[in-house]
Amino acid sequence: MTNLVPFPEVAHLFTQFKREAWRLETRKGYASDRSSPSWDRFMAGDAFEYDPARTWHATVRAAVEAGKRFARVRLLDAPPTEGQRFLLATGLGNVEAGEDIRNLWRADAASLGLPDHDFWLIDSRLILRFVFDEDDATLGVIPSEDPHELAEACRVRDVAMRAAIPTGQFIQQVPSWREH
Repeated sequence: MTNLVPFPEVAHLFTQFKREAWRLETRKGYASDRSSPSWDRFMAGDAFEYDPARTWHATVRAAVEAGKRFARVRLLDAPPTEGQRFLLATGLGNVEAGEDIRNLWRADAASLGLPDHDFWLIDSRLILRFVFDEDDATLGVIPSEDPHELAEACRVRDVAMRAAIPTGQFIQQVPSWREH
């Protein structure tokens, strides 16, 4: 993979974008989640609220206050995996910080023709497609400004955002979302 870039090398884009940073999340779980201190809290049943000291929450809040938008759509299995339940639980704090997180059942996403790979779409001009190893660890991203790929990513964003359900409402459809 000649264009693979370590994620830390593109992290600055999340404070420098102009209008919108949008993500599609498709995996059943992420190694970074399982190795985080939040995983043990999740397993203990803790609630996750907005925390201005948390870097991601501060980044989202600052962007939203500057008139920018963070949004994502997460694909979930029925029933959700443990990793997906973790994302539902921790996503509540992200939503409170100002991020528009929506969820869509994987079967519905497939019927809409959505892809099965994770990516960020930055200002509709740059795609950062994630590359993972077999243990769900992020190896890096492949950046692209290809016009055809950008057009497809924008279509995916628009279709996914219309079909997906905001996290607060979606959780009501998943009675076992906190069970471990």
